[in-house]
Amino acid sequence: MNNPEIANEVRSRLALALDVDDLVEAGRFGRRMLPWFSVAKVGLELFAASGPEAVGAFVDQGYEVFLDLKLHDIPTTVGKTAKVLGSLGVSYVTVHSSGGVDMLAAAVDGLNEGALAAGLTPPMVLAVTVLTSDLEAPGSLLQERLGYAVGADCGGVVCAGSDLAEVSLMAPELLTVVPGIRPQGVAADDQGRIATPREAIKQGAGVLVIGRAVTASSEPEEAAASIAAEVAEAI
Repeated sequence: MNNPEIANEVRSRLALALDVDDLVEAGRFGRRMLPWFSVAKVGLELFAASGPEAVGAFVDQGYEVFLDLKLHDIPTTVGKTAKVLGSLGVSYVTVHSSGGVDMLAAAVDGLNEGALAAGLTPPMVLAVTVLTSDLEAPGSLLQERLGYAVGADCGGVVCAGSDLAEVSLMAPELLTVVPGIRPQGVAADDQGRIATPREAIKQGAGVLVIGRAVTASSEPEEAAASIAAEVAEAI
């Protein structure tokens, strides 16, 4: 199909999850999906296979890079690691909020230090609240972790679509990044708490993480175009 003209307002709300272990394959797919997505998510699998080269590859393609490593260690180790990651040119880095406010703050400081030393804009820390695969987490856990994110001056959180109302109430200033997005008729796979693109946007999602709904599709361009149209209608 011909590359469509997609409004930047729509593209900026869509992150492509490249959960593979082959940078060449990921790069080819990234180029195909660029008309619909402005953010490329590099996760543990691809980063383990290709390291910082994966970041540079998608920055060069014109993406903002969402580095989804879910850092979780003592504050000193997280801070030092974040300093290195801040120098790579990424736009977002995930850190587990379960590590507490001091660990999150160390990540924020480390990313800022690394980016500024490299002459780059500091990446945003996205605090991972409660995983979408967790069906049993009590509401108090989400509230506690949101408090950590706010206290550490994180820019955003990763949360399930079903948690958006609570996040909007407690921390409306935070960017909300929502995985577990499944259009109607697409299998949930291992995601326990899913939402359609329309539902998530209507409930206040800032960025939708789209993975298997597109990457596992036999017609990925058509799947991406359908999701983008649904987002455009919901904005």
